[in-house]
Amino acid sequence: MQTTRVRRPSRASGRDFTPLLAGAATAVGGWGALLALTGSGSPLRAPLTLFFLLAAPATGIAAALRGFDPFARALASLAGSIVLNMLVAQGMLATHRWSARGGVMAMAVISALILLPVLMRQRRAAKGQDL
Repeated sequence: MQTTRVRRPSRASGRDFTPLLAGAATAVGGWGALLALTGSGSPLRAPLTLFFLLAAPATGIAAALRGFDPFARALASLAGSIVLNMLVAQGMLATHRWSARGGVMAMAVISALILLPVLMRQRRAAKGQDL
């Protein structure tokens, strides 16, 4: 008796949409940060700023957790993003310095600080210094 496996077709078009989705998310988050920092009265300001506040730190955390499987990585990065946002908001409220612009700037800086060591590690690995 011969066992046959069900073959799943590979991607029909051969395209991977991950870079396209990452670019779109970056554009949406960037517009959200820009609208919040300029104080725009646009109706898109709140949802796009919320997207930035959740996506920016989640991206940095997800890059740092590259050893996890995709679902665990997404879940942990989203939870970490929420925790960081809550800590920043609590710190701003405790010091009586609450502002939407300040929160967006703080999350941008924190996200960059999370992502910076990951990028430096990748750069060293590409040069062959740290494998």
